[in-house]
Amino acid sequence: MAEITQRNYKRLNFFRGFRTTEGDWNDGERYHTEKHKLHNRMMHGPGLVPHALGGFRVTGRGRGELAVEVQSGYAVDGQGNDIFLWEPEIKQLNPNDFKLPATVYLVGRYIEEFSDFISYKENLDFKGHRRVTESAKVEWTVTEPDVHAEIELARVALTKDVKRIIDAKDAFNPAANEIDLRFVPVAGIVGSFMNPQTMWELMEMIRRSKAIYTYLYHTLRILPAADVLHAFITLEMLIHAQLVDLRNVFSLYLIILQLQWALVIEIEANVPAVSSQRDFSNYKKHIEIALQKYEERQFGLDFFKSLLGYQNECQKFMDTMFQKNIKPAKKIEASSTDTNAVIENIKVRSAPFQDHMNIEGQDMTIIDMIDPCEPDSEKSHNWKVTGERDKYRTRQKLKYPDGVIVEDAGMAFEGGQLEYEIKNVEPGKDVYVVWRMDYVYGDWESEVEANDRRLANCVCAGSDRKFRWRNWVYVVPAEHVREVTLRLKMKPVTAGRDINVFKMWAFQPTKRS
Repeated sequence: MAEITQRNYKRLNFFRGFRTTEGDWNDGERYHTEKHKLHNRMMHGPGLVPHALGGFRVTGRGRGELAVEVQSGYAVDGQGNDIFLWEPEIKQLNPNDFKLPATVYLVGRYIEEFSDFISYKENLDFKGHRRVTESAKVEWTVTEPDVHAEIELARVALTKDVKRIIDAKDAFNPAANEIDLRFVPVAGIVGSFMNPQTMWELMEMIRRSKAIYTYLYHTLRILPAADVLHAFITLEMLIHAQLVDLRNVFSLYLIILQLQWALVIEIEANVPAVSSQRDFSNYKKHIEIALQKYEERQFGLDFFKSLLGYQNECQKFMDTMFQKNIKPAKKIEASSTDTNAVIENIKVRSAPFQDHMNIEGQDMTIIDMIDPCEPDSEKSHNWKVTGERDKYRTRQKLKYPDGVIVEDAGMAFEGGQLEYEIKNVEPGKDVYVVWRMDYVYGDWESEVEANDRRLANCVCAGSDRKFRWRNWVYVVPAEHVREVTLRLKMKPVTAGRDINVFKMWAFQPTKRS
């Protein structure tokens, strides 16, 4: 475990008349450097960072030579030093440097050296290096790496008659003279960098897969199906914990593929009613292809999307075999009420909204209310407008189409993006987001995101110069309502149009029709 070795840290404290020396400035630089290294040691741990730059990936040259190619990369050593390799390097290995047979290690080390030397003609006593250059050194060693001072990038078990170094045919059991990446440390990283659309596709695949393997285990009693089911459940839990992205999803997914292959073997041996079907043969073939693709080690977004494609095909084959027996996942039922009628009723309603209402036959409940001119309401709902060209508060006393006059205060902005949160949401139901607006400034369109998922644009069509109040409505469909808090972003795409928002309400149907 990392240790804190320094008893205290001293920052520079400037005051009027403080005469600084080079020692003071160097102490200041040293303070910030040491604090950064402390953060790296305590919060991340040593190892390389996958998918940063070239990921420090080590591959054979493919020319039958004793050399490997090291891609650019970023790593952190046990002291917290940043190890950057900005350009790929080819590292030749000389067998005469080692007593063979032996295991040799390719390591990356942090180095720093003085640079930019200068001396002044006016006074030759004034001279020195203006910079300290931080860089990386990659080299072969026969000594097992000490993670405190260096990071292992690869290792190779060399034989006496070694002629070339090649990529491992089996990454989990490299042979002699093959590149072994099993013991490369990975630095700790918090949060997921996978884009929301790809994450959603992965979650949808998991949801459908769970239904298939639940049936195979609980109904057909094929025991290895339980392992596959639990692997998918575990992956789903890791996703919800924001711990899955391209740096680890390939290793996690390989576990599932290996368990699926064990299931294939079990079905072929003991379940002839299933193994004799053509769709099962296709299922087996796609699992086999996916496993073979791993040997290419082209771990990137394109490969991941290919894996999702193979798995979706596997699901189709399973669905064809068992579609009459698998209970479909419980779908979120849409209301039988005419949603358009509900929306049009809300738009022109001048009467105050009540906690519980029946609108066009649909029972509705207010789950939240936001006042954009009230500081506590803004703060509790994380209400903010960012990147705007113009923003201002306004108070208006206007009419609804039925002639009722209402006075309200709100906010208007042009450009940028509006963000806010709606609380007390019940997952699995539509959310009607309603805000009072001055409809004279209509005819605009806005992009919408809900909990980082892109939804249909919000379109405010038309305008009215006489009856200017409207309660504009945007419905977040139930299938996108999966959390108790709904984080919304609205980004106008119509140039030169102000969007105004006065009081805002959020409704949900009180029951599913």
